[in-house]
Amino acid sequence: MDVNIFQALLVFVVAFIAAIDQFSFLESLYQPIVLCPIVGAILGNFELGIVVGGAYQLMQIGSMPIGGAQPPNAIMGGIMATVFAIALDLSPTADGVGAALGLAVPFAVFGQYAVTLTFTVMSGLMAKADEYAAKADTAGIAKINYLSMLILGSLFGVIAVAGLYSGQALGDTLREFSLNNSWVMAGLDAAGGMMKFVGFAILMKVMMSNEMWGYLLAGFAITVVMKSIPEVDGASLLLVSFIGVAIALADYQMNTKIKNSAGSAGNGGMSDGI
Repeated sequence: MDVNIFQALLVFVVAFIAAIDQFSFLESLYQPIVLCPIVGAILGNFELGIVVGGAYQLMQIGSMPIGGAQPPNAIMGGIMATVFAIALDLSPTADGVGAALGLAVPFAVFGQYAVTLTFTVMSGLMAKADEYAAKADTAGIAKINYLSMLILGSLFGVIAVAGLYSGQALGDTLREFSLNNSWVMAGLDAAGGMMKFVGFAILMKVMMSNEMWGYLLAGFAITVVMKSIPEVDGASLLLVSFIGVAIALADYQMNTKIKNSAGSAGNGGMSDGI
């Protein structure tokens, strides 16, 4: 993979905007499912970017910042996972990008450090922001916000470009090394593959309730059956998603009818909160 200055500049701009978006815009541009295809298109492999974005999104689906604790950053991880996947010329399948996911984790931690550093620097300016607020100086408050965006975006852009060139060199080295030591890539692929399930397990730990276990087991069984049928293997996840949507709609409609019938039964309904 050969990277020119124009591609590096575009990666810097994308990382800059995504870094700000994760806290300020909240347009979900920073999510791997959106960010990775953009980086893949810049580097000349849009299809691989989509696959990496989907896989990395599963890793991050249960990760969320709580207070001052920051998880490994999805932006840097997603960018570098895409860079490694293209540099290693991995297969554009969900099972072929595990090595790239594993290699991207250290860069995701660098992104976490960049966020923590920005928060630390800006915490010293909060007293100044309080002074501006006491004077109703909206322009002063805006300047502090713009400064925080500039610091965070610049840090992410620099790390992304540095990772782009180092990832290119490391990808070439690993590709040559793996020709004689296939166990290295196999280990990285296994580690990256496990991370997707860890991310989903974290989400289930937060959201899962006892009455949902039946749906989970039913979905798992249907997926296994569909995976064994070659004609529907490629679309098994999408088909199970449609089944899940159908069940959710049926459950919503049934509960709505129950509430409406209870309210019109002539026994007071639910207007008194009982």
